[in-house]
Order: sequence, then C-alpha cells, then structure tokens
Amino acid sequence: MSKKKKPAIKTTTNAQQSTIKRKDGYAAKIAPKSISIARQDIATRQAALRQAGSADNPKRVKLQYLYNDIIQDALLTSQIENRKLITQSAPFVLKTDSGEIDQASTDILKSASFFNELRGHMIDSKFYGPTVVELITDDSGIKVILIPRTNIIPEKGILLYDETSDKGDDYRNTKEYGTWLLEFGNIKDYGLLNKAIPHVLFKRFAQSCWSELCEIYGIPPRVLKTNTQDAAMLTRAESMMRDMGAAAWFVIDETEEFDFAKGADTNGDVYNNLIRLCNNEMSLLFSGAVIGQDTKNGNESKEKVSVSMLTAIAEADKRTEATYMNERVLPALFRIGLIPDGLHYEHEPQEDTGELYTRTIGFLPYMDVDPEWIKQKFGIEVTGLKQKTTNPNFQ
Repeated sequence: MSKKKKPAIKTTTNAQQSTIKRKDGYAAKIAPKSISIARQDIATRQAALRQAGSADNPKRVKLQYLYNDIIQDALLTSQIENRKLITQSAPFVLKTDSGEIDQASTDILKSASFFNELRGHMIDSKFYGPTVVELITDDSGIKVILIPRTNIIPEKGILLYDETSDKGDDYRNTKEYGTWLLEFGNIKDYGLLNKAIPHVLFKRFAQSCWSELCEIYGIPPRVLKTNTQDAAMLTRAESMMRDMGAAAWFVIDETEEFDFAKGADTNGDVYNNLIRLCNNEMSLLFSGAVIGQDTKNGNESKEKVSVSMLTAIAEADKRTEATYMNERVLPALFRIGLIPDGLHYEHEPQEDTGELYTRTIGFLPYMDVDPEWIKQKFGIEVTGLKQKTTNPNFQ
C-alpha cells in the first residue's frame, strides 16, 4: 500500500504564540473493556506469545493484559520507576542551529505538564514494547493520551477501536500521524516486561506457598484426646479448644490428654530462596545489577559498581529519548505551533560536585576563585578570606 501524501499543516510563527486546537481524537472512539482478573501462569504467557507472534493476525491483547498484571509486583515497579526517574529528572535545553540555548522555548516545555508525561511514555516503550500516544488540546493546553496497547497492531500499523475486532484504521497513513499521533519503540520488540513474566509468576507461587505454610504450621496444631462417644465430654472439649486463645489454661479429665502436634520441619527457606532469586533476576534485567537488596553480601564497593551500571543504562535511555525528541516530538510541536522550527534537544551535562570540590581545593593556593562561582556551585556563602588560618590552602 502506497502512503498517502500528508496535507500541509498550518504553522505559526514566534509572534503568533498560539497553538493549533484539536479536542477530538482517536482515543475517544476506542470501546472500553472490562479487565478480567484471573490467575496467571506460564501457560498464559505461552498463549499470549502465540497470539502476538501470529503471522496472519498478530495481536498483543493477552500479552499487554499480562504486563498490566505483573506490574503490580512491588519490586518490579520500583526497578522500573527508579530507572525512569533518572531520565525524567535529567535537565535539558533546547538549542538553535547555531548552538545557542533558546531559553524561552526551554522554559515552555519545562513548565508543561504534558511534556514530562510524554518523556515517560518514551521510556515505557522499552518495557512494554511499541507505544502510540495522541496529543489533544483543551482549555488548559496540550494533553497526552496513551492509546491502549491492546488496541494497537504495530506489525501492521493498525489501530483497533475494539480489541476483539480484526479491522481498524491504518494510523500510520493518517494525516495526524507524526503530529498528533506519535509512535515510539521497535515494532518487533515485545519489551523487557516479557522477560520479567516468569520471575514474577514464580515469585507469586513461592509467596503463596510460604503463606500457606505459615497459616498451617505457624502455630502448632493442638490435639486433645477425649472420649468422642460421650457427647458431653466432646462438647466440653470443643468449647475448651475454642476458648484456649483467650485462656492459657483449662481443666481436663484424667482420661483426657492434651498436646501440641509437631509442625513442619522447614521454616520456608526453599520459598525464601526462590523469592530472592526472582527478585535478583528482575533487578539484573532492569537495573543491570542488584542494588541495595542483598544486605547479607552487600558492601560499599559492590554498590558503587552496581550504581555505575544503572547509570550507564540510564545514559542509554537518555540518548534514546533525545533521538525521539529530535526526530519526532520537536517537529510535531513546531507543526502544532508550540515552539519555533529548527530547535535541537540536548541533556545538560551533570557535574560531579564532589570531584569538582576536590579540584577546587587543589588549585586554591595558586589562583583566585570567584566567590560568586563558589556560591553557585557549592552553595557556600563566601564573605572573604581569613587573615589567620592554619590551613595552607588559604594562606
């Protein structure tokens, strides 16, 4: 199918300072579906992958529902959020072709709530797979709406208004694509969450078994031997066993015998080990290392190496974000009329203030340093030099 030629979109200049309005979008046409809560297992994942990998009718409905289910895991959520926050909190600037910072446009995007949300969806494409978002406007400005991934067939570029249907719109050939409809991620990629599914499911299984062990053997079963043929003695015994939680003693007949049954020999180590293994695997998958979890074998040098690995992964996320910004987002925002044309998105370099402080102390004996620079970099208010000091760096 040949792509349709996109009609020219009216643009605005800096003097106009107004954006094109668009209040109705494709997302509003999508039929909402009730979410089914059912027990998930490895067979569910295999069925989801078969559906997603179908050559004739690929769909990721089951796979995305499975992602939405496993993301409830606390550690998995923390690993993803930690990684996203590093990129989303990174300062950025918009530069012109000459390399000068366009402070006005930078401030516009920094103060826009939709922009940080848009950055989050870019990173999510690494976890969930292909992500399509829609931009609309209202009285408060631009809004970002995530098109449900269950309604997207990225291999064919089809938007389904009903996830159970086989027919929809070719969204990549619509006039809104590239301006109001933005797509991120590799169309063949299932996302990192696909690799996390077994670990979350096995972890749930271990937690369930361990919980059952605690319920059954946490308090040793009580055994009272009595004459069950005597209705009066049986009733009295049942009453005593029920009341034992409140009364730590009771009186029994000389023919009766009370004891605690022997509990399980295990304390749940097998489940604890499986849970720890699953947690570690998820940490390796999303952070590249186990950071701050292994308190038994952890040490400072190990944590520093682990943090440096997470930082390297976050730097790759930043480069991916910058690519999407320059190739797709900024041109779209220009066509909408929010920012001028020809801007380039860059992350501001982050300084190591500890290393900078060490170097500053090193050259203080040999040259003067601007007190205003000291205040700006380290937050130290410098009022002047001391006349008498024992520190040779300030003589």
